[in-house]
Amino acid sequence: MMLPVNPGLQPIQMLPPLSSSALYGAYVFAFAAAAVLCFGMLRRTRRIEHEDTRRGIFWLLVTSGGWAAAHVGYLTMPTPDLQYVFYVIGLVVGLASVGPWLYFCAAYTGRQVHHNSAARKGLLVVFLAFVAVKVTNPIHNWYFVAEEANTPFVYLQVSHRPLHWIAMGLAYALAFVGFFMLFELFIRVNSDTRPLFALLSLTGIPVVFDVMGAIVPGILDITYSSIGVAVFAVGVFSTYFDRFQYVRVTGESTDPILVVDDGREIRDFNTRAGDLFPSLSGAIGKPLSDPVPALADTMEESDPIIEVEVDGTNRYYNVTSNPFTMGSAEMGHSVVLTDVTEREQYRQELEAKNEKLEQFASIVSHDLRNPLQVAKGRTELALESEDTDHLEPVVRAHERMEQLIEEMLTLAREGMSIDDTERVDIAALAEQAWRMIAADQAALSVEDDLECTVSADPERLQQLVENLFRNAIEHGGDDVVISVGATADGFYVADDGDGIPEDEREDVFDAGFTTAADGTGFGLAIVSEIVDAHDWEIRATEGDAGGARFEIRTE
Repeated sequence: MMLPVNPGLQPIQMLPPLSSSALYGAYVFAFAAAAVLCFGMLRRTRRIEHEDTRRGIFWLLVTSGGWAAAHVGYLTMPTPDLQYVFYVIGLVVGLASVGPWLYFCAAYTGRQVHHNSAARKGLLVVFLAFVAVKVTNPIHNWYFVAEEANTPFVYLQVSHRPLHWIAMGLAYALAFVGFFMLFELFIRVNSDTRPLFALLSLTGIPVVFDVMGAIVPGILDITYSSIGVAVFAVGVFSTYFDRFQYVRVTGESTDPILVVDDGREIRDFNTRAGDLFPSLSGAIGKPLSDPVPALADTMEESDPIIEVEVDGTNRYYNVTSNPFTMGSAEMGHSVVLTDVTEREQYRQELEAKNEKLEQFASIVSHDLRNPLQVAKGRTELALESEDTDHLEPVVRAHERMEQLIEEMLTLAREGMSIDDTERVDIAALAEQAWRMIAADQAALSVEDDLECTVSADPERLQQLVENLFRNAIEHGGDDVVISVGATADGFYVADDGDGIPEDEREDVFDAGFTTAADGTGFGLAIVSEIVDAHDWEIRATEGDAGGARFEIRTE
């Protein structure tokens, strides 16, 4: 085999000068140790549960170990021909290590680019093209030339040509893509990833020596990256393996996710979980029930749905707990929170509609049946006796049924959500609503200098106020005095009537509840529906004059 070296190159003496023996031994030891460490860690990759991650790091260790072993051969072989062959093997295997590195980074960070057939084929074509150039280098010398050197010890010195640096630049660019994937994952995962990041940084330090080898005399112009991979493997599998696994699990999902051990102590969590539960800050190693007791309790329920306030709105998350294993040993559970807000809100709306349908069915079967039976009986009597006096109760029964039906329809309509709102002045609206009421001797008193505006649907808000006025007249008497005023967070409507017994104040908003003989029980239920549709709150209490007072909280 003819090599592109200086004419008359003789077999290299393997006993370097005494002054350089230590340096020579250091080079050989460094690469030999890197090879042994990489190959020695292969068995430990079986402990990695995630198949793609395990496959990626396995082949990264194989290629890096082969790369380092080729360098050992390059330094220790007794003839230039053998040294040349091992150097070329190192070039090929070193370039091949880029593929497993990218595969590992993509799999570990939860991406799927390593399964993209187009990307894999493209990289394979580029790899084979460079391999062809490297293998045929003795013919054209486009990649490097080799010659005997005596410093820092006797060895086959390689001088790289521009094509080599193009290949190295491409390899480093692809390696940087992998670094970016891992860096983005470490940022996304809200845990102490500093030890892993430090280990990862060690794989990049040899790049400095790669560059220095080309410009600094005394430093061999070869690639040192296999040493960095060996250090990374030792650190991961001997010191930070648990953290290595936790980071992958918590970073693989865009959902909030936590990792807890069998004792429910928090081992890790991602940024989404930290944002959702700020109390998790500094909680690693603590029982889950300490920073997030609601989540710990939810995990024990048969239907684990947790409600969390996010930016002032309530959101719902389905909580699932899956075993987290390392090898064959179960180490705890990964707790994933999936946002099911829309589904849960839809379920609650269906439940509310079903409940309302049940109310309507009860009203139809009870409240409407009585006047219907009266009308039916009186009509039969009128037909039998030909006495039209029996038809007067029939008219009243029909009026009663019409009132019930209209108020049931109103109740159903007022519970619908509010889409368009505008600023409404309460004082002006109260005066307008009062003109729609058959007030008889009742009186309206609007608080002096009342300055209260709310964002509301004007028509439905007027319906609310009218119903409160009617309720006051119905229960407080024809001469009741009704007052309207502002509160710190809304407004109130009060009267000087008999008031509402304390034990009935929560029941008055239920559909069908009434204490009046001719009441429908829908007036305050409609008020409650309008309040809910605006996302407000209402409560019944005692007024300053001893009567009923309804406070509507709008903020």
